[in-house]
Amino acid sequence: MTAAGSHAALMDGVYRRQRHIYDATRKYYLLGRDSMIAGLRAPDGGTVLELGCGTGRNLVLAARRYPKARFFGLDISTAMLETAARAVAQDGAGPRVKLAQGDATAFNAQALFGEAGFDRVFVSYSLSMIPGWEKTIAAALGVLKPGGSLHIVDFGRQERLPSWFKRLLRAWLAKFHVTPRDAMAEVLESETRKAHASLSFRSLYRGYAVHAVVTRPT
Repeated sequence: MTAAGSHAALMDGVYRRQRHIYDATRKYYLLGRDSMIAGLRAPDGGTVLELGCGTGRNLVLAARRYPKARFFGLDISTAMLETAARAVAQDGAGPRVKLAQGDATAFNAQALFGEAGFDRVFVSYSLSMIPGWEKTIAAALGVLKPGGSLHIVDFGRQERLPSWFKRLLRAWLAKFHVTPRDAMAEVLESETRKAHASLSFRSLYRGYAVHAVVTRPT
């Protein structure tokens, strides 16, 4: 089995049951998602891709906020995509949302979605679950249209939180195969330079989370 296949099987195993309570439980600690969606400012007629779309929660909220944009969701877990498809259909956003199964570190957007590039790409608390997450950042920047932007929210270094809290948080996250990416800022800076783009990087809630925006030049 390939590495991608192994990760897909792992995610299906982890979330086959959890997906049914995922949104109800994660809202208490996946902080900063809604403000990231508000900051997308998706243009009318624009295209928006979420990498690691999970249950479709973010896609549904983004589709409501930007009713004139089109949305695309990629996830490696078929179990999660089943839940996402139901969520999108129940919200009535189906005609504007297309979902596909794939590896966020290496995907062909044209083959999966019929789109070569996107005005916005966002990744919400998925990089901390993706082996080879650095490749996801490079892949996301690779499908951005000129003037487009990549938006990321995920766990931070927790550098200004009590050490006991950081230890407990990371031990608990590890049970769900989640690892905060402490090198996030450095990797984003490197990839931003390669793409000749600009980077905004903010630490949130005393380092609990980070919010980054990379904008490609026009």
